[in-house]
Parts: sequence; structure tokens; C-alpha cells
Amino acid sequence: MDKIEIYRKYIIEIIEKYASYKTSNKDVETQKILDKENDHYQIFNVGWNNEKRIYGCSLHIDIKNGKIWIQHNGTESNIASELTGYGVPKEDIVLAFHEPFRRQFTEYAAC
Repeated sequence: MDKIEIYRKYIIEIIEKYASYKTSNKDVETQKILDKENDHYQIFNVGWNNEKRIYGCSLHIDIKNGKIWIQHNGTESNIASELTGYGVPKEDIVLAFHEPFRRQFTEYAAC
């Protein structure tokens, strides 16, 4: 299995895990987006809380140029740390939610 296939497997495991956590509101649905063809992986919450519309991404991870790009992390967990726990090298993880200039100051890849 090549590196990209392994990364897909890890990301899907993470998405499946966090998508399995259900909200206490039965009117809010958790949706998984697993686009293996384009390497986009997301968790969305969709629904209503009383009269307020709930629609938003809680986790978004892409694979680009052989690296894992954490585009958004609205969870309370350190997803980059979970990925390194799987054995993904830090130089293959981009914290894309940081502006490009600031990424050089993290322990992860700049791009």
C-alpha cells in the first residue's frame, strides 16, 4: 500500500470516529464527506436548534501534493497529534488553518 492510500485510511478512521459522536439535539444531523477521488474529507453538522439554523464544518482534511492538509479543526482534539500517533511524519502534515507565513513557526510542514 502506497503512502497516499495509507494516509487516506488514517484520515477516514479519524473522520469515522468523530462523525460517530452524536449531538444531543436530534434535529441536528452529522454528515461525513469522504471524497476519495479528490481527497477531501469533512464532517458537517446540519439541522435546527429551535429556530436557529445549524450548518457548519467541524473537521476538514485534504491530501494535497503527498501531504495531509488540516484545513479546519473545530473539534477539541489535536488532529495533527493523532496523525503523528498513527506514524505520519510531521513534515507530511500541514496546519492549513494557520496563515502560510505562520506555518514556518510550527513543528509541522509549511506547505
